[in-house]
Amino acid sequence: MKGFLDEFAAYEARHGTPDRLELLLPDINAIHRGKWLPGTDAKKLADGGVRLPLSTYAPNIMGEEIAETGLGMAVGDPDAVMVPVEGTLKPVPWAEGHVAQVQCEMTEDGEIVSPLSARDKLSAMLARFADRGLTPVIATELEFYIFCPRETPDEPPSPPPHAPDAQNYELNVLDRTQDILTEIQQASAAQGLATDSLIAEYGPGQYEINFHHTDDALEAADTAVLFRRLVRGVVARHGMEASFMAKPYAEHPGNGMHVHVSVTGGDGNIFAGDGEAISDTLGHAVAGVLATMSDAQAVLAPHLNSFRRFAPGSFSPNRPDWGLDHRGAAVRLPDIAGAAARLEHRIGGADCNPYLAITAILGGVLHGLDATPELPLPIDDPSAPAPQPLAHDWRTAVDAFAASDFIAEVFGDRFRHIFATLKYDEIAKLTSEITPVEYRIYLGRL
Repeated sequence: MKGFLDEFAAYEARHGTPDRLELLLPDINAIHRGKWLPGTDAKKLADGGVRLPLSTYAPNIMGEEIAETGLGMAVGDPDAVMVPVEGTLKPVPWAEGHVAQVQCEMTEDGEIVSPLSARDKLSAMLARFADRGLTPVIATELEFYIFCPRETPDEPPSPPPHAPDAQNYELNVLDRTQDILTEIQQASAAQGLATDSLIAEYGPGQYEINFHHTDDALEAADTAVLFRRLVRGVVARHGMEASFMAKPYAEHPGNGMHVHVSVTGGDGNIFAGDGEAISDTLGHAVAGVLATMSDAQAVLAPHLNSFRRFAPGSFSPNRPDWGLDHRGAAVRLPDIAGAAARLEHRIGGADCNPYLAITAILGGVLHGLDATPELPLPIDDPSAPAPQPLAHDWRTAVDAFAASDFIAEVFGDRFRHIFATLKYDEIAKLTSEITPVEYRIYLGRL
């Protein structure tokens, strides 16, 4: 791959030869897997000399292969060739020594393994838009917590010293964590991540990063995935921990990933209205996203902990509804006029796979543009009937995903089967464990 070797040569001219090259492969849960190569072995990667088992794309969250997926040792666990993704070679400024990273995909016979690659699912969705002369414009927002280091993985998190219970945009909080936050911003700049504003969110030790809008949705998803790795790495250097887990504290707000979406065509933003009312096109897109939200919930809330964000009275929307600049709605319309007209999808947790989440949301937009479903009344209309709530439990959401024709159309039958199989396995393993609260409440009383 001459393109990668040219990119690597430009990197060497600017930074020198790295001590090692980290090959990053985001799996179905957006967990990075891969290999380390000596920094002098870039040509080996370019020449197709680095391989991983194809099943690396789709282990469960614990890293185990599941035979029911039809992958792994059930079929001999065959290898595929790792190939670098153009434009993703970056320094790793928080690592010891000189380290570079590059995102990779895997190929068989020179083709991306599309039934397994979450990134390729998004690429295929973008091709559907391109066939219509349309380009999605995407920006994400990610929330995360910084907390004190723990002795064991079973230990719950505890907020940093002096963190108020409700930070709520307090600038003093940013001042107290200036060293960490400044290094996060510097590392983001070194990696070319399009970060925008950084705020202290509501919960103790909680922060939110906003990214710039981009007409490269793959780059938007790459940025979200790489930023999560960056934050954990930088924060660890300061003797703390960071997590994008959906709900680390029962008594404090969860971490979301909000996705802003507009679509451009030949005449600009197709969602643009006159400022007095939403355009028909934006209304169709919102209606499509709402109509498909329950089917896609397992992608937007993929884990056991994800569903704690949807508790009644929480800060997270739990019904497929919409509103004009209404943060209690699942779909918020921050602006309805001109180039800024867009929808903000607020259901996804920060623990989701950004490639899959954005694919599902864009699939809902296309469904709306094609089927033109009727837009329900907004959340603040007193005559609006309350929509059926989203699933309040994990299995119900996975059941809906597994049976959904919409999901099969967006992701393909094989991917739908693999994702659902992994989630059912995760459900079986995690819900079979007896929790400490059950012992505390029941064991001595019953």
